[in-house]
Amino acid sequence: MPADLRRTLTELYGAFNARDVDTVLRALAPDVVRPTGWEGGVVRGHQHVRDHGKRQWAEIDPTVEPVGFRGEQDGRVAVTVRQVVRDLGGAVLVEGRVEHVYRF
Repeated sequence: MPADLRRTLTELYGAFNARDVDTVLRALAPDVVRPTGWEGGVVRGHQHVRDHGKRQWAEIDPTVEPVGFRGEQDGRVAVTVRQVVRDLGGAVLVEGRVEHVYRF
């Protein structure tokens, strides 16, 4: 996987953790489809992704740190992240590794 793609994805995870949704959305296709893990289902498009983020961050405090990158045979990119989800008081609700898969 190209180093510049790895760097870009790492920067986007940093933007997510900083709650800089505008930076994240600039990197996503207008017709992006994003799973809504804590709500179930998916959202489509920039406005729905933005709205989901606002709802999510009003309820929980998730952070994700990329720890591994893998190119798939079909061109997708899998990113293994260390995820920590806290309640708004700071107590850890969930901690572990999950995989996010992207198509560019």
